[in-house]
Amino acid sequence: MAEDADALRVRTLFLSDLHLGTKGCQAELLLDFLREVDADEIYLVGDIVDGWKLRSGWYWPQSHNDVVQKLLRKVRKGSRLVYVPGNHDEFLRDFLDMHFGGIEIQDQVLHEAADGKRYLVIHGDQFDLVVRHARWLALLGDGAYTAALFVNTHLNWVRRRLGLTYWSLSAWAKLKVKNAVNFIGRFEEFLIAEARRADANGVICGHIHHAASRMVGDMHYLNTGDWVESCTAVVEHYDGTMEVIRFAEWKRASAEAPVPLTSRSRPVVPVEDLAPAARTLPEHPSIGTRAVA
Repeated sequence: MAEDADALRVRTLFLSDLHLGTKGCQAELLLDFLREVDADEIYLVGDIVDGWKLRSGWYWPQSHNDVVQKLLRKVRKGSRLVYVPGNHDEFLRDFLDMHFGGIEIQDQVLHEAADGKRYLVIHGDQFDLVVRHARWLALLGDGAYTAALFVNTHLNWVRRRLGLTYWSLSAWAKLKVKNAVNFIGRFEEFLIAEARRADANGVICGHIHHAASRMVGDMHYLNTGDWVESCTAVVEHYDGTMEVIRFAEWKRASAEAPVPLTSRSRPVVPVEDLAPAARTLPEHPSIGTRAVA
């Protein structure tokens, strides 16, 4: 059910890796996105709240609370919300199959799209051997990623002063280091195999902070990305088409020259009358990745 008549209407919204409770979370940009996009169903695909960081020190600014309130408001307005926990919010796995204020907690879900295709919705940490069998190493990697973000913040402050565009140190490292590239490839293979076992047509996951939408044989692999660097999400349109929205890149492009999200003045019409071009965001390259989340 629509919350805002001006919002981009989609059938389903998939978000992951918000990492609320950390300084890296781009909560203000996420709030902008949630004002721009409205969905009948919302899947939170893990690492929404960062329990790892909150255990070591409390950090919860008003903007993070505003994100939670915005999502709850969408539920009150009629959106279905399913929370699929990840490794950073694994404490919620103690409450699987339960409902809290209209929020469903599920370990994994088979989502049927409007075109009849089925997608396995899962965070993906279950297939990360580092997280499963070497937790101390995962925590060490998470600390290194936090340090990279700290360096990134100061580096990009200097770049802005020089009139240069944003550059991601962690994204560059992940795409240049052979082991990280191999990790991403193996991760995708594991998730595709699991989707096949579930008799699905594709998989929608998070965890590695690397947004993607690609066909692997006859299987559709989709990764929602993150809201720490790249600020990406996956949406399902009313004809069943899946799309990665790269909101940070769209925002920067719109600041230079106005780019409409959609035909905003168009009234709500039946699905069969919706023009695909009126429902899409401009495509821009992704900027954020993470090999071990």
